[in-house]
Amino acid sequence: MEVIIFIMFFLLAIITIFLFWKYVHLKLDIYEYTQNLDTVLTRMLKSEELKPEPYKKDDLWSSVYDRLVRLSRLYLHKNMEISEEKDKLKELVSDISHQTKTSIANIKLYLEIMTDESNFKKNQEYMRKMNGQINKLDFLLQSMVKMSRLEIGTIKIQKQNTLLADTLAMAISNVIIKAENKDIKIKVEYDEKLKLIHDKKWTTEAIFNILDNAVKYTNNGGHIRVVVCRQELFTKISIEDNGKGIVPERLGTIFTRFYREPEIHDNEGIGIGLYLARKIITLQNGYIEVQSKVGKGSIFMIYLPNRDSGKITIL
Repeated sequence: MEVIIFIMFFLLAIITIFLFWKYVHLKLDIYEYTQNLDTVLTRMLKSEELKPEPYKKDDLWSSVYDRLVRLSRLYLHKNMEISEEKDKLKELVSDISHQTKTSIANIKLYLEIMTDESNFKKNQEYMRKMNGQINKLDFLLQSMVKMSRLEIGTIKIQKQNTLLADTLAMAISNVIIKAENKDIKIKVEYDEKLKLIHDKKWTTEAIFNILDNAVKYTNNGGHIRVVVCRQELFTKISIEDNGKGIVPERLGTIFTRFYREPEIHDNEGIGIGLYLARKIITLQNGYIEVQSKVGKGSIFMIYLPNRDSGKITIL
């Protein structure tokens, strides 16, 4: 009996020692875990990149650290995007401020000259120049309104089965004066009876933005060719120019918001034309492709589906 009691006490002592040992180790593990977590979170708050480490042992911390490394990369990537967006916004505000101040200053100057000018023909010329400056201001304001509507998502895509010819005509009519001022010929090839389910208003805007860019980057005396081709699944609208072209490294950025070619940075605009065009076409379940050769021109290809998917899309 005494032997049994001794064995029981002995086993109880071993179990107690084991549980105490486990408690100490668990406490140490928890302390080490919290210390590691605090160190890593502090590094993340300082925007330091966490380096992946090989698993020393298959435990909870190794698993958590691996996820924190991925979270750190995502956090740093988002911070870079926000920083780049802020830089673009600063540049945008600077551009708009410069363009607005220049136009307003010119209008004031023309008004001052006109008050002392009695020659009717000269006053007519000043009026024409003032009208040009007012058009620039109007263009800037309209661009800002469109960008604002993009940001808050109030632009709605409403598709109907209408003649594509009418959409093309509206887009071309909005750019024809600029083209004529540069003696640029616009040639259009299309089927006048072709109907397509699309949003007439916003598709016109998308085509106009691409045409406007084509005129902007094409030298005097150049030409622009618009070709409509109905394919099996999509209707393709090609807009080809013989302008200066786009360097290969910029092809991936021309559709980003606020992007502007460095060569024409002093011209009016805020860099949302192609961004808006791609948004409009994408949200009608279509897409845009671009091909370009420096010094030879560019081809923008708009693909709109021949059949409506039935989805209601809101931009």
